[in-house]
Amino acid sequence: MNDKLIVILIVLLYFSPVFYQLYLLLKENKEENKRLIKKIFRFTKYSFLILFLTIIILGVLSHTNFFNYEKPITFDKYDQITFQNFRGLEFFKKSLYGNERFAYVVTSIDSEIDDGSVTVQSLFYPSRSFVYKKNTNSKELLTHEKYHIKITELFARKAKEKISNLKTFNEYKIREIIRDAEIKERQFQKDYDYDTFHSYVLSEQKRYEKEVDSLLTLLIKYNKPKITIDETN
Repeated sequence: MNDKLIVILIVLLYFSPVFYQLYLLLKENKEENKRLIKKIFRFTKYSFLILFLTIIILGVLSHTNFFNYEKPITFDKYDQITFQNFRGLEFFKKSLYGNERFAYVVTSIDSEIDDGSVTVQSLFYPSRSFVYKKNTNSKELLTHEKYHIKITELFARKAKEKISNLKTFNEYKIREIIRDAEIKERQFQKDYDYDTFHSYVLSEQKRYEKEVDSLLTLLIKYNKPKITIDETN
């Protein structure tokens, strides 16, 4: 069932007793009923406020699980990542194309520009990433999700390679390189999920693994976050 429809049904059920009582009172036009109607409206106002705050809290927790928070993880700790690090919450989505064996990983290219140096690194966000079944033992699914992290690292290194080739420190060009890397990384992630059908097409999964690992090895000299631009060359 559509998530929006579920929310609407919950709201209607939540307020159904109020609507029913209001209907009964409106059928009669008595002074006492008018006072009761005012009380109902007051109750409804506070109920909507509580519901609104609840929706905000659920929205915040859907984005980042602050109840089980773990700070972003850098790529040097890649081998330590397991499904136990997937701490995010998903309140509605229960399957992916009818299959309950699925996960969702959140990564980003983080950057900081200082005079003469640039820091670019890939980050994995545990409290924004989730796995539907915490007790899943699927190595294939974990491998698929972790390659999303490798892909982000790959494009972070591509950005660092281009930045290191700059002859002068130019903040505008540096930001342009990072922004371009982020756009291409997002598209590559989409292609990866589409071509592998979220890990179910094994041949494509292996092809991507080989390609990503090979490119990461070629860019191994850019595995450190910080790059210093030497303007003397």
